[in-house]
Amino acid sequence: MTIADYGFAIWETFYVTLLSTAFSLVIGLPLGVLMVAGEEGGVMPLMAKAAAMSGAVGIRANTVRDITQIKQVVDLPVIGIIKKDYPGTPMYITVTMKEVDELVACGVDILAVQGTGALRPDGSTSAEFIRAIKAKYPDQLVMADCDNFENAMACAEAGADFVGTTMRGYTPETQGINDIDFEFVHKLAVECPAKIIAEGHIHYPEQAVKALEAGAFALVVGGAITRPAEITARFTGAINAMHK
Repeated sequence: MTIADYGFAIWETFYVTLLSTAFSLVIGLPLGVLMVAGEEGGVMPLMAKAAAMSGAVGIRANTVRDITQIKQVVDLPVIGIIKKDYPGTPMYITVTMKEVDELVACGVDILAVQGTGALRPDGSTSAEFIRAIKAKYPDQLVMADCDNFENAMACAEAGADFVGTTMRGYTPETQGINDIDFEFVHKLAVECPAKIIAEGHIHYPEQAVKALEAGAFALVVGGAITRPAEITARFTGAINAMHK
């Protein structure tokens, strides 16, 4: 595997998750970094092991294959998703009950679904979908990846145990939001009945701390840790700016 392949693999298959001490109280593990693994026999399980050695308290993973392999190499809780595109809807994160069944069967600790305003292929809303999940799997912890206050509240009231700010800036309703919205995190922390997980647009440790200070129960850091191109660009951009 070349350096380029290594970087691309990480970009395509990893989320590295940093969670707050509060999250560790729920799971019963020490504070640390969470990581996701992917390719069979490749670098991903090793990366997951490295994350665990560095103090990881959990993993956010995409696909049953990745989740299964992660569970074989690290003893950490997993936030599981399945990304899949469906015609007629912009939804792509754990969209139907088929994906839910697969995730529950492979033993995810927290099942994450898209909690935005679009309808699913069967015409159901995010809130209706979460109610259906809770009716079928009442003991399964559910996280809703939301974009705005209204959708977050609807998902929480439908039974979501966690609400993530994951989709803020990635839907038509929130287009143009390209940085973490601390006021949004704080508003949710104060008014939403679910536990709030800050996720998306977290590029620096200072932002992570500020998100927790804003009231986030936990936080997820993805590309800022897992994408070599993005990490390198921050350094080269700052250096190049010196010469302008």
